Amino acid sequence: MLNNIGLPGLLLIAVVVLVLFGRGKISNLMGEVGKGITAFKKGVNDGSKELEDEKAEKAQDVTPSDEKDKV
Repeated sequence: MLNNIGLPGLLLIAVVVLVLFGRGKISNLMGEVGKGITAFKKGVNDGSKELEDEKAEKAQDVTPSDEKDKV
């Protein structure tokens, strides 16, 4: 059913949405979507940083004890 929309159909839908909601509401909505995407990316980066920090804490020094004194 939705496979046959095409470019003219999408343009018609965009015009109808613009008429119904107005330019101001749509720009506010897109601004909120952008903020949400930015917050999501920041959360993903923070989560991966935490995982790397946990791995670094768990890492053990495998240098033999007699080699440590040679520094």
